[in-house]
Amino acid sequence: MTRPRHGLHRESGLVEKNSQSGVISEPCPSAESTVERPSALASSSPCYLCQKVALMEYVIVAAAALALVLLVTANLDAVAARRVLPVLLLAFAVRLIVHVLVLRAGLIEYGGDNLGYEARAMQIVSYWRLEGFSFVTSDEIASLYSVAVPCNVFAVIIYLCGGPAPVACTAVVALLACVLCVVVYRFARLMGADDRAAFRLLLLTAFMPAFLMHTSDMYKDGFNAFLVVSCVGIAASLAKRFRMGRLLLVAPLLWCLWYVRPYMVFMCAIPLLFGVMISRSNVSIRKLFAFSALLAVVMLFVSGVLDDTPFEQMQQQLDSGQSEDIRRANADGGSGVTFDDGGDPWSALGPKLVYTVLSPFLWTQGSLALQLGKIDVVIWYFLLFYAARGASQLWRRNRRALLVLLLFIVPGTIAYATTMANIGLIFRQRIPIVLVTSVLSAVAWSRIPREQSQALASEAEDPAASARIPLS
Repeated sequence: MTRPRHGLHRESGLVEKNSQSGVISEPCPSAESTVERPSALASSSPCYLCQKVALMEYVIVAAAALALVLLVTANLDAVAARRVLPVLLLAFAVRLIVHVLVLRAGLIEYGGDNLGYEARAMQIVSYWRLEGFSFVTSDEIASLYSVAVPCNVFAVIIYLCGGPAPVACTAVVALLACVLCVVVYRFARLMGADDRAAFRLLLLTAFMPAFLMHTSDMYKDGFNAFLVVSCVGIAASLAKRFRMGRLLLVAPLLWCLWYVRPYMVFMCAIPLLFGVMISRSNVSIRKLFAFSALLAVVMLFVSGVLDDTPFEQMQQQLDSGQSEDIRRANADGGSGVTFDDGGDPWSALGPKLVYTVLSPFLWTQGSLALQLGKIDVVIWYFLLFYAARGASQLWRRNRRALLVLLLFIVPGTIAYATTMANIGLIFRQRIPIVLVTSVLSAVAWSRIPREQSQALASEAEDPAASARIPLS
């Protein structure tokens, strides 16, 4: 294994970057500048269109803040909502401040995907003006592969504003991040954590540096994390009690996830299928192995008999991420790492797992972004320690819930390890794994007897109101 290179790297492993952008034909100088920098709103002289764009951006930001208030009050009881709402409103505001004063001001040299997604959203708007409004995929614009949902959402906002609207788009991403904090809170309560521990986890999630940075601009990581954690939370809920309505909610989540990170659909499908299988029976190690063997046989049969199926496409994407060319390209960027594996993604798996789970290490030198990432790593080490204790507690009192989580955490970590070639890339990819693992930490933080913990978990299973997040 050779030395790691310096600097956090933007995501480039499975998605090819494309700098092309569509141009909105409006009589405003800012629109013409979108080819050079899609986020530019300033023009040499004020114009009515620019003022209209700015006004509409403020309206969307206000609407996102109002939506956050409504979602928090709909998904939490009155006491918890009064405690949680100020925290999430602050988290919402902090993301907008980081977007304007840090990321778009260039104080930290990081990323580039956000500008690429903005350019693709502009292309979608141009496509709509020519062909009419529809959900645009890679069939229409090739560069939308695996980012269609975020880019279409951004395109809707740009279309409503009449021009580039990065602040409004970031407000929607920030809203999604804050709603994810509510999902994590309810997930922790579902697993038996008390209110104090669940609230601590919500605080940590809302202001975790890596998650905050990647939800303070037009990145897709907030979409991915929300969809993945929601699916795993529903899987744990199904393992406790099967409800058809809850299972039906999974379909739109997986559909959206397919257009965000396709391979994560398979990672979420495993715990979902297992949760359904054990929902009406007692779990056992024998059933776990039987389920795993059956799933492996089905995967082999489908990939061997049928062509161009979702399983086949996911396998192709995984093969692409594991290919030597892709891993070499990622390693050539900032914070790249090369391993002596002879080109085999499954060789040197031990060191790859260490880098996947624990990097960037505290002694690693590099850019300012990498050094700031070490704050997140210290928090992650703290969470891992308590997650091990929480897993031990769940093994004694709720094995089925623990196995659902492990069926996402373990395969996901191993799959990412086989593609490991860049610290910055893996730093972003493991965000959903970090969030799901942190739920186990909340279980360890709880200070309630086992019987009361079980009662709290049952209480979190109350029937959902129509406005509630699809976790319970």
